[in-house]
Amino acid sequence: MPLSRPGKAARRAAAVVLLLATAVGCGDAGGLEGAGPTPTAVGPARLWPELTPASSPAFEIGEVNTEVVKGVKVPAGDDIRRVDPVGIVRAEIAASPGDYDGAKAPYRDTKRRMADCAKGPEHGKCPVLRPYYRDLTGDGRDDLTLGFSLLPGKTTAVRVYTVEKHRLVQVMTWEDALSGVELAGRSLVIRSPSEVAGYEYRLQWTWDRDQRAMLLTHDEMLRTGPRTHAPRPSASPSLSPSAGTG
Repeated sequence: MPLSRPGKAARRAAAVVLLLATAVGCGDAGGLEGAGPTPTAVGPARLWPELTPASSPAFEIGEVNTEVVKGVKVPAGDDIRRVDPVGIVRAEIAASPGDYDGAKAPYRDTKRRMADCAKGPEHGKCPVLRPYYRDLTGDGRDDLTLGFSLLPGKTTAVRVYTVEKHRLVQVMTWEDALSGVELAGRSLVIRSPSEVAGYEYRLQWTWDRDQRAMLLTHDEMLRTGPRTHAPRPSASPSLSPSAGTG
């Protein structure tokens, strides 16, 4: 099943990014300028060592998402390029009627526009995007990266499929508003807009042979807009527990 939006939000809300930019001083043209005092290196400090380490996650975010795609047959030879991408999307729609059927279904227009997919992806108003093939699992055979629009909104579904034991298996799933998608080596990288102006999310999935799935291995918030100058921060005080006020 697709990774839930609440799960994604909970994971993102678990970290706060604080970025401080240093000011650039003005000097005489052609002259050398001092960079100012060099900050003292500070090693990591363990907080709240008395806490008992957690043994289970607080949120179910579906780190491992794999399932056999029902209703789609893999042709002889297990060549994933011969599997119809439109048929794969139709199978997902059929397996999730609550998302696609009915006037109040969130992705009702996706199902309606599937009628334009008779000639394949990207024909007319077909919501299925061009399929891409690359060996992501390292078994020497191509795997399939597939996307389709979740309408009437601006979200796109991204899926990765491989073939195991003559069956089509979904090994990665994600939905989001997309800034870009890339295949880098055996990883899939998705960039999405951030609520913070000048930043975007960058998420990377990489094949894990033990889990037999694409795992989310990197989740970053990166600057995309012009850097603004802020006053130089003062030296950080040494870390110590706060004293009680009594």
